[in-house]
Amino acid sequence: MLQNQIFIYSPLEQFEVTSLLCFNSPFLGYFTLTLTNLALYSIMILILILGFHIMGNNKKLLPSKWSIALETLFASINNLVKDQIGITNEIYLPFIYSLFCFILVANLIGNIPYSFVLTSSAIFCLALSFTIFIAVTILGLYTHKIKFFSFFVPQGTPLYLVPMLVLIELISYSARAFSLGVRLFSNIVSGHTLVKILSTFLYKAFSSSILIAILTIFPFAIFLFICGLEIAVSTIQAYVFTILTCSYIKDAINLHG
Repeated sequence: MLQNQIFIYSPLEQFEVTSLLCFNSPFLGYFTLTLTNLALYSIMILILILGFHIMGNNKKLLPSKWSIALETLFASINNLVKDQIGITNEIYLPFIYSLFCFILVANLIGNIPYSFVLTSSAIFCLALSFTIFIAVTILGLYTHKIKFFSFFVPQGTPLYLVPMLVLIELISYSARAFSLGVRLFSNIVSGHTLVKILSTFLYKAFSSSILIAILTIFPFAIFLFICGLEIAVSTIQAYVFTILTCSYIKDAINLHG
């Protein structure tokens, strides 16, 4: 009975958005305020990021190891922005740095057992990618005005091929809004689902008998390796999401097809 209360029946239940607190107000047509696990973890991640940077902001002559780690991370993102967007466009550095930190912390928190994985929510990932897509499009229109639409017509295109190429380029450009979020969502969900299935299997194997528990030691070592790999995947996916965002900003500024 206790086992059924502790463990989840389906590996996909860990990704469900559930309501934790609901408040009904008689004002404004019975306004309902709901706190979900998605909103709760978003607030927690924001507090953690701010707390980490406050801890690293020491005023001593010799910086702490935590300060050096944060400065190294900031320098790495700064080099990424310079390489992808350009030295003259460092105005986007605060946004890119904040985006990377948020996705990285969200991915790493998801590796804690029984925690909610924020980036495993399709709603969150698609909302984030659509927001970036709309912002980048507005940036391109603001920078180049009507010339921005030349992005959909490659140079040297024959006139009779222009309608077909415009349609293809428009579909390809619009697909960015989906691909950016779907890539992050699918990689995180697939990895965490595998870890959940293996952990449930290993628990049942260890609790069955002594002989089977001894034989399960080798699969358990493989499971630990997979858990370490998931931590690496969490970092890589945050980096990939960030570098693609930089690439989209660069295209909007320079109109590279």
